[in-house]
Amino acid sequence: MIFLRSLVFNALFMTVTALSAMIAMALLPFHSRYIRRYIQGWAKIIIWLLRLVCGIRVEVTGLQHIAPGAAIIASKHQSAFDTFVWPALIAHPSYVLKRELLDLPFWGRAARHTGAVAVDRDGGGAALRAMVRDAKGVLDEGRPLVIFPEGTRSAPGEKVPYQPGVAALVIASGAPCYPVATNSGRHWGRRAFHKMPGVISISVLPALPPGLARKPLMEALEQQIEAETTRLMAAP
Repeated sequence: MIFLRSLVFNALFMTVTALSAMIAMALLPFHSRYIRRYIQGWAKIIIWLLRLVCGIRVEVTGLQHIAPGAAIIASKHQSAFDTFVWPALIAHPSYVLKRELLDLPFWGRAARHTGAVAVDRDGGGAALRAMVRDAKGVLDEGRPLVIFPEGTRSAPGEKVPYQPGVAALVIASGAPCYPVATNSGRHWGRRAFHKMPGVISISVLPALPPGLARKPLMEALEQQIEAETTRLMAAP
């Protein structure tokens, strides 16, 4: 049954996403807020399909911690699910994503139009400075920005080094940084065909203390995210 449900969902996910990306091209001549709302609708449809087809519910705690306006949401990254859930949860978020994604047909153009911040993971210090500059542009608009501190997806229980880009961004912008934990990889694994029924939990923690230097900021961020992720993964 899980195989059949996963097959149906994967087919619907790819079909709905491809059609949505093509239709989104019609919104490119207009202000980006329209395509952001369109993406919000697409994300909600996918979450609804997850529940309907796969029996996967989404449960979010701590969302009230995120104050309106500019914010840095530093999220654990276990699944492709993490890359689209935030438009369904908060208003007008942008993402820090790898530059290659902007080359995807249709989707890449839509992502650029919404203010996605691309980073060249092999570009060294120059790429980091460009990412911080572009990200500050999003934050200066009063919008939240989602960044994955590990820089890549990690399997549940896997330890992946946290990258310094998040600290550079927090220090340069002064925006509040909210650690986020999840168990999404338990139900939608990395490159996994099967989607396992249950509850995807997302836990938003209070903002890190302002004014932290790079090392204590990174230590606090990793400790809080990993401890909360461990707790979520241990839940039945």
